[in-house]
Amino acid sequence: MVKKIGQAFVNKTYQVRMNKKLPSSYQTYLEQYLNPVQVILVTVLINLLQEHRWVRLEQLANRFPLPITFEGRRRRLQRFLSCPSLSFKSLWLPLIQRWIEINFDTSQVLYFVIDRTQWGGINLLVLSLVYQNRALPIYCELLPQLGSTSLLTQTAFLEQVLPRFSGYPKVILGDREFCGVELARWLSSYARTWFCLRLRCSTYLEIQTHIEQWIQLSQLGLTPGTSLYFQGIKITKSKGFGPVNLAANFKKTYGGKRVQEPWFICTNFSDFHPAISAYQRRMGIEEMFRDFKKGGYNLEPTRLQGQRLLALILLICFAYCASTFVGIEIKRKGVAKYINRPSERRRSHRRHSSFYTGLHTHSWLESLDTFAVEMAHLTRACPSKRLYYQQGFRTASLALSAF
Repeated sequence: MVKKIGQAFVNKTYQVRMNKKLPSSYQTYLEQYLNPVQVILVTVLINLLQEHRWVRLEQLANRFPLPITFEGRRRRLQRFLSCPSLSFKSLWLPLIQRWIEINFDTSQVLYFVIDRTQWGGINLLVLSLVYQNRALPIYCELLPQLGSTSLLTQTAFLEQVLPRFSGYPKVILGDREFCGVELARWLSSYARTWFCLRLRCSTYLEIQTHIEQWIQLSQLGLTPGTSLYFQGIKITKSKGFGPVNLAANFKKTYGGKRVQEPWFICTNFSDFHPAISAYQRRMGIEEMFRDFKKGGYNLEPTRLQGQRLLALILLICFAYCASTFVGIEIKRKGVAKYINRPSERRRSHRRHSSFYTGLHTHSWLESLDTFAVEMAHLTRACPSKRLYYQQGFRTASLALSAF
């Protein structure tokens, strides 16, 4: 019985390996925008990213399945990554917009996080969507220089995305780089749009309007475990933006670590708790950056720049979202214990993300396929474990259906 189930699974994985495709939603969509050769190249590169999780061009060329010289394979990839059709605006944004329209009702709130990350000489501005405690990339731009962004850059960047979702209530979340009163004022002009922007501790707050008394937020005297809420106030002496609300919260611990300073959130929410709850969702983008870089696809060591780097990041977005959706489905099916180490009962936060689960589901199935003959010998060598092997083979088949 074990041999029969195992052989059926081997045959199925072999067929999948010999006919690798993208998720059906990706495949159908890309066929509308790319020619057949480009679709094949995208398919191959995304599968290489999932299998090897290394994005240096030389590493991709080493594994690229064409019977030509290494230099020929490397140049072929360079030409493909320089293709203008591989852009966030023309390829990724329409796809993610369609996905949101399918999966979100127009009454559901969309939480967008704007943030920036840099390494080496690369400076990347990113907008993401919070989905099931994860941040899914929506739009990316390479900035021409290192350092913080200006108001003009921030508003031009957001204008590429926000009009596409005018039918949804939206919340824009930003850390201290995006705490300018001009950005808050600009966001206030958008209908059905809320914002939670973290202020610097040096920001001034007007506490008595009739005598114009101002103090810095750091002087409010918050201690761990305390919070404050101000409604209809002005912030910053020079620009005097208001009326606006301020939610101040000093947590004792966050994510199992001791908090060093309080949050001061500039918001147009009319209550404290929705503002703090919304801003907490921002932290998902930090995990996404980690998954893009050292914790997942090892983006930092790549030496690509300009359009080629953006095209590579676009392919990572395809791979990242595919892994996240597979991980969510694996957890929903209740078989994540075959992929991940289980969390302890007293653990306050999850051990593994949906992205991690999806990525390592791919690795586990690839390993079962690659070592199919050895697996057959190992299962026959322990007949007393027959029932466990049967359950494992069924789980693997179930996991295959998530792709």
